[in-house]
Amino acid sequence: MSTVTPTACPRRAGPQPVTSTPRGRLRALPVPAICGVAVGAVQAISPLGFWWLEPATVYALGLTLIAAIYIGFSVADGRWQVIAAESSVAGLFVVVAAVSVSGSAWLLVLGLAGHGLKDLWQHRTQFVRNMRWWPPFCATVDWVVAAILTTAIVTGVPFHG
Repeated sequence: MSTVTPTACPRRAGPQPVTSTPRGRLRALPVPAICGVAVGAVQAISPLGFWWLEPATVYALGLTLIAAIYIGFSVADGRWQVIAAESSVAGLFVVVAAVSVSGSAWLLVLGLAGHGLKDLWQHRTQFVRNMRWWPPFCATVDWVVAAILTTAIVTGVPFHG
């Protein structure tokens, strides 16, 4: 009687190779980034849903919201140093957002792009624990909105109070 020993399927370390088909390329993109593009596009048109507010106010509220989410993640992490650091950083983005409401539209772009850089730093350092998918998602949202606002500023499309 012979016994058959099941063999484990070999697993590849690292990202899968990009195939030559368009569908293969799409599959190779990380899901958080794909979702971030979609949410960023929705956030970029969000002033349409708040027609009674100036668009700069809506974008500033969005910037404060995305900055404050890290406070929740830091509380879940539980380390008081992380909570203090993330609360301070979120406070900085609230100030940038508040000044941008009546200041230059470029402050919104700067705030969003800066928050995307903060997300990238978070992704690389894992300063706040247990949030692998959030930083790439949030950075993509930030940079998509910053790119759309930059395009609007450069082309003269009015969106700022």
